[in-house]
Amino acid sequence: MEVLWAPWRLQYILGPKPDECVFCIPEHTDEDEERLILSRGKTCYVLMNKYPYNNGHLMIVPYRHVCCVTDLTTQESHEVMDYLRISVEVLKKAFSPDGLNAGLNLGDAAGAGIAAHLHFQIVPRWNGDASFMAVFGETHVIPEHLRSTYNRLKPIFLDATS
Repeated sequence: MEVLWAPWRLQYILGPKPDECVFCIPEHTDEDEERLILSRGKTCYVLMNKYPYNNGHLMIVPYRHVCCVTDLTTQESHEVMDYLRISVEVLKKAFSPDGLNAGLNLGDAAGAGIAAHLHFQIVPRWNGDASFMAVFGETHVIPEHLRSTYNRLKPIFLDATS
């Protein structure tokens, strides 16, 4: 049996689990780096996925706790789309991916990990990134530590949104 070391997972395994929704964030920005929040808008924000499918996996989340795209106001819908566009621009600049998956899963049956709070996903993709590890080992290999990716993306988001 092969052993894959992922020491950063121990913090999650042993740490306290939140009772509240992980996407319902405080108004203050004191925890933004810890929560991997890259940018805040008026009605939504962008953060990195702590358990990414690929390096640079981002999520766009409305502040309001809604579960369906039809629950968004026009202003929220427009800002989510603006941040989707900005996020694609930032990921292309930072990583030069060969493609991107972007979308959302509505409901448990559709694969939403947190169905109660709507969130859009953007996953950079590279030719050949579904290597033998993902196919045979059912394991994703993320080539860069989350903090390094955060530090790479944060200034690009600042430039793109200023």
